[in-house]
Amino acid sequence: MSKYKEIKGFKVQTLASDTVTSQALVGSWASGGSLNTTRALGLGSGTQTAALMAGGYTSPPYSAKTETELYNGSSWTEVADLNTGKSGIMGGGTQTSAIGASGSTAESWNGSAWTEVADLNTSRSGGGGVGQSSSAAFVFGGYIGPPRSAAAEQWNGSSWTEVGDLNSAKDEQASVGTTTSALSVGGTVTAVIAENESWNGSAWTEVADLNTARSGVTGSGDDNTTGIVFGGYNPGGTNGVAVTESWNGSSWTEVSDLTTARKNGTPAGYPGGQNAALMIAGITTTQVATVEEWTAPSVFSQINLGQVYYNSTSNAYKVTEQPVPGGSWSSGASMNTARSAGAGAGTSLTAALSFGGSVPPYTAVTELYNGTAWTELNDLNLARGELGGSGTSTAAIAVGGANSGQRNETELWNGSSWTEVNNLNSATDNLNQSAGSSTAAIVAGGYAGGAYQAKNESWNGTSWTEVNNLNTARGLMPELGTQTAAIVVSGISGPPYALPKVVEQWDGTSWTETTEINVGGYRQFGSGTQTSALVYGGQAGSAPGGTGYPPAGNTANTEFWNGTSWTELNNLGTARYNNSSLPASGGAATAIAAGGYTTTAVTSTEEWTVPETNTTITVS
Repeated sequence: MSKYKEIKGFKVQTLASDTVTSQALVGSWASGGSLNTTRALGLGSGTQTAALMAGGYTSPPYSAKTETELYNGSSWTEVADLNTGKSGIMGGGTQTSAIGASGSTAESWNGSAWTEVADLNTSRSGGGGVGQSSSAAFVFGGYIGPPRSAAAEQWNGSSWTEVGDLNSAKDEQASVGTTTSALSVGGTVTAVIAENESWNGSAWTEVADLNTARSGVTGSGDDNTTGIVFGGYNPGGTNGVAVTESWNGSSWTEVSDLTTARKNGTPAGYPGGQNAALMIAGITTTQVATVEEWTAPSVFSQINLGQVYYNSTSNAYKVTEQPVPGGSWSSGASMNTARSAGAGAGTSLTAALSFGGSVPPYTAVTELYNGTAWTELNDLNLARGELGGSGTSTAAIAVGGANSGQRNETELWNGSSWTEVNNLNSATDNLNQSAGSSTAAIVAGGYAGGAYQAKNESWNGTSWTEVNNLNTARGLMPELGTQTAAIVVSGISGPPYALPKVVEQWDGTSWTETTEINVGGYRQFGSGTQTSALVYGGQAGSAPGGTGYPPAGNTANTEFWNGTSWTELNNLGTARYNNSSLPASGGAATAIAAGGYTTTAVTSTEEWTVPETNTTITVS
C-alpha cells in the first residue's frame, strides 16, 4: 500500500503544539535568586547568567544606594560599591565592563571597582540607556527636575558627545539595543505613553507603539529590530503591570506575563536579551529584591507559511496561512458622541484617538479608545470636520478641515490637551487623514477655491512647507504611511466630479502612480503603511455630478494593499462613510472604523483583526 509521502512527495510533520512566528512567543518567566539589598531603578548589565546590578534607591525615607551585586545565574554576591549613591542610572555593558550615569556624574566598572569618569553634558536621571562595555554606551531622555529631557549622548570611553535628540522629551522608558541601534519604548512625557522610537546611529524615528501604554517599564534586546519590554505602570495600574511584549522590528506582540506585576525594575540581558533576560527588583507596593528570569526555548516550531502539519495535542490537521487576507471586522464599544467626518490617530486597538467631526454641527470632541470603552478627553481648540489627522494616541496632529469655510489651523495633542501651532500655508477641507507623526507629517489634496487640490505640504514639527504636488488633484481620500513613504488612494476629483481609482506613492520628494484600487470611492478611510494597508468603507458606485456631489452608495468594501496589488477582503459589518480610523504604522493587521455616517451620524465601532495563523483543516 502506497504511503502519503510516496504519493504527494512530502511527509506531514507531527507537532505537539502550533507553530509560532518567533522564539519569544514561547518564552516564559520563572523565579531567580533574590538580591541581597532591596531597591529599584538601579543599573543593570550583562547576561542572564552573568549579570551586574548597581545602585538604585529605597524609600521611605528616600536613600540612593551604592551597593553592587553580581549574579551567576542562581545567586547574588556583593562586591565593591559605587563611589556615590545613585538611582535612575542610565547605561549598560557586561558583568565585567560597564558604565552608569545619573545626575551629572558617571562611573565606570572594570570588573572589580568603580571609577568616576567624565560628567554628562546634560544632568538628568531616570532616562533610557544601553551599552556594550565601559567604553561604549548611549543614554537618552531623563528627568532634569523638572522638565524632562530629549537629549541623547554617546560615551566613547573618555567623554560624552551630544547626538540627535529624541522626538519627545521623556523619562522612565524602556531601553533596548546598542549605541548604534536602539529603541526608547514607553515612558512619561506629560502622561504615560505607548510611544516607541528607533535609533539608527544618527537619528530617532517614531515606529509602532506598544499595545499597553506604560512608564517605569523595563526592556532588553540586542538592537532596534528585536527586543522585549516588561512591567511598568499605567493610570489603571499604579502599582505595576505584568505585561510583557515582544518586538519584531515592525510590531509588538503580547507574550507571557511576569509572575509578579511591578514597575521601576532593572534589566539585564545583553547580548541575547530577547530570549534570555532578567527583571531585577523594582516596586510592587514597595521595593522588592525578587528577580525573575525570562527564557525563550531555542527549540520551537517556526511558522512556515503554507505548511501542513498534524497537531497531536488537539488531534487535528492544520495549515499556516497568510494572516492579513484572513482578517475580519467585529463590533467594538460605541463612542460617546455620534459623528462623522472626524479624524483619528493611534497604532493599536487599545490606544486609539478620535477627534473632531460633524454631529452636526461641527464638534471639537476628542475620545480615547482602550479596547473596551471610549473616554472623552480635552476638546480640540477649534471644532471642525473633514480634517487631517495622524500620529499616536499620545502625540497626534489635527490639521485643516471645515468650519465656516476651509481652515488652515494646526493643533498638536500631547496625551492630555491640544495646543495651537503654526498654520498650513493654504486653508483646505475635504481631508480624511494626514500621513506621518505629530513631528513629521504631510497633508496632500483637499478642497479650496471651488475645486479639488493637488497641493502637498510637509510638517517638520514647527512649520509647514509646500512640496511637490499630487499628479491627480483630489480630496476625501485615505492618506497613509510616513512623511517620506506615504500612499494616497482614490478619492474625488473635479469639477467635473469623478471617482478616480488612482493610487499614488510618495518617496519624500515626488508622487508616482502605481496599481489602481479595485473599487474607486471617496470618504473612505484606511490604516497601515505604504507597503501594507487596508482601505475600507466610504461611498462608491456612480460618480457624483453637477455642481455638488450627491452621494454614491455607501459601501462596506475592504481592500488590502501588499505594496504591489489590491485584494478584496471581508467587508465591514455596516456600510458607512466618513468614519474615524486608526492609521496604524504596523501595517494592515490592525484597523478601526469609529463613528461615521449611514443614514445618520453613528457611534458604532468596528475592529479589524487577523485570526490565528494556524487554521484547522476541515473536510466537508
